[in-house]
Amino acid sequence: MEETTPGSRPVRVLIADDEALIRAGVRAILARDPHVEVVAEAGDGHEAIALTRAHRPDVVLLDIQMPGLDGLAAAARLHRESAAVGVIMLTTFGQDAYVTRALEEGADGFLLKADDPRELLNGVRAVGAGGAYLSPRVAGRVIAGMRAHRAAHPHRPLERLTEREREVLAGLGTGLSNAEIASRLHLVEGTVKAHVSAVLAKLGARNRVEAAISAYEAGLVTPAGGGDDDRVVVESRGRAPRLR
Repeated sequence: MEETTPGSRPVRVLIADDEALIRAGVRAILARDPHVEVVAEAGDGHEAIALTRAHRPDVVLLDIQMPGLDGLAAAARLHRESAAVGVIMLTTFGQDAYVTRALEEGADGFLLKADDPRELLNGVRAVGAGGAYLSPRVAGRVIAGMRAHRAAHPHRPLERLTEREREVLAGLGTGLSNAEIASRLHLVEGTVKAHVSAVLAKLGARNRVEAAISAYEAGLVTPAGGGDDDRVVVESRGRAPRLR
């Protein structure tokens, strides 16, 4: 995973949770990384949106159940207002419906409060670099859900992709950057970017997490581990997705 290097700008984070104790705990975990900076805290969704406008963080950590405007609704508004802000749902609730709704609303990550603290740091780094991140506790269920959906809709997967687009998807699934895919396929980088956009559109992938899973489901990627221990990491919006 691409990490922030010493001397570079820290990942700026806003924490939104209606429980002050939770915010303090999250802040303490993030303080372990000198390349992560908490710039603001919010107690509800409306405050999170206002503080995002004021502080322009790189990553917003949102609890789902908050008064006034919940985290899912806040994620949708933040996604509409600024695609440059990465949104991670950090919640106690890992039900499939919440995960699906979060991804539909444009969230770039989904973490559980019961996760190992290292997952929080990993997720913030990944999303701060422009990528996406799923908790290992939910990644296996997301893959299983997509697998079931594709079983019910057998004509959706790769048959709409051209041979070149399949090659690009394979590159995405193995973690190559656009530049690396271009070098491997003897293409210019701009052409690869166009192919990536076409692949996402044809697969109906709402985000790069789903593109990575699509590559996995097509047999183009073999992640380490298995089952609920699968971890979905997408290196960045300008880089290729990886399954770990």
